[in-house]
Amino acid sequence: MALVNYAKKEIQFKIVYYGPGLCGKTTNLQMIHDRVPGRAKGSLTSLATSQDRTLFFDFLPLHTIDAIEGFVVKFQMYTVPGQVKYNSTRRLVLRNCDGIVFCADSQWSKMEENVESWENLRSNLALQNDRLEDMPHILQYNKRDLPSTAPPEYLDFVLNNGEVKIPRFLSSAVNGVGVVETLNAVAKLVIRDFIDKH
Repeated sequence: MALVNYAKKEIQFKIVYYGPGLCGKTTNLQMIHDRVPGRAKGSLTSLATSQDRTLFFDFLPLHTIDAIEGFVVKFQMYTVPGQVKYNSTRRLVLRNCDGIVFCADSQWSKMEENVESWENLRSNLALQNDRLEDMPHILQYNKRDLPSTAPPEYLDFVLNNGEVKIPRFLSSAVNGVGVVETLNAVAKLVIRDFIDKH
C-alpha cells in the first residue's frame, strides 16, 4: 500500500522481488543499486540470517519524478529469502507491497522450485487478504545465460497459464540483461495502478 506524505509531497511505493532460492533476486537488486545515481538512492541494506538474506534499499527514479503530478515518487525495493524455512520473513516483507517481480530460475532443474515458490507467493498474499491478480506484477525468467534453460514458452506454460498474460522479461541478472527493463515495467504498472485507484 503506497505511503503518501502530503507534507513532503512524496509517494513511496514498495516493490518486492520474490522467487526460489538463488534465482537472482539479490543480483537484480545489486545491479539496480549499482546503476542508480548516488544522490538518488539509499544504502543497500542486508538483513542476514545464517543462510539467507533480505535486501532493501530505496531510490528516487529520475525519469518518473513527474509521474504523479505535484508529488515526488520514491521506490522501496525488497527481496525475500528464497528458502521455505524463512516463510515468516517472506510474509513480513510482502506486507503492504505495491508491486511484485517474480524472479524464476530458467534452468530445467529448477522448475519444481519455481512452481513451489509461485504457489507460496499466492498463499502468503492470501494470508494478508491480497490476491496476485489484484496487484501489479511481472514475471522475470532469469539465468538465460546458462546452457540448460527451458524455453520461455515452457516457463509461460508453467507459471503464466500457457499464454503470455502476465508481462514477462528474459534476463541474465548477473550480466545486467533485462534487469532495468523488468524494473521499469513493474514501476509503470505500480504507478498506473495507483492513479487508477485515486
